[in-house]
Amino acid sequence: MEHMGPVINRIKRAQGQLAGVLRLLEEGRDCEDVVIQLAAVSRALDKAGFAIVSSGLQQCLASGAGLESVDAKRLEKLFLTLA
Repeated sequence: MEHMGPVINRIKRAQGQLAGVLRLLEEGRDCEDVVIQLAAVSRALDKAGFAIVSSGLQQCLASGAGLESVDAKRLEKLFLTLA
């Protein structure tokens, strides 16, 4: 679970950014400011998702199971879920 530390931190940062988006909306701030911040939240969450998938692939390879043990269709579906 320690390898997930950076991912957890990224998600917590995105959580703070999302709170900022809500604050901007509540304050009636400019639409452009809101959209820019919302895009930043989206990118942060996308990166966290890719890091989780990447970590799983690294663990599989490190365990000695090799690429042949990776279910390519399942992995493709995970990546497309994030796309």
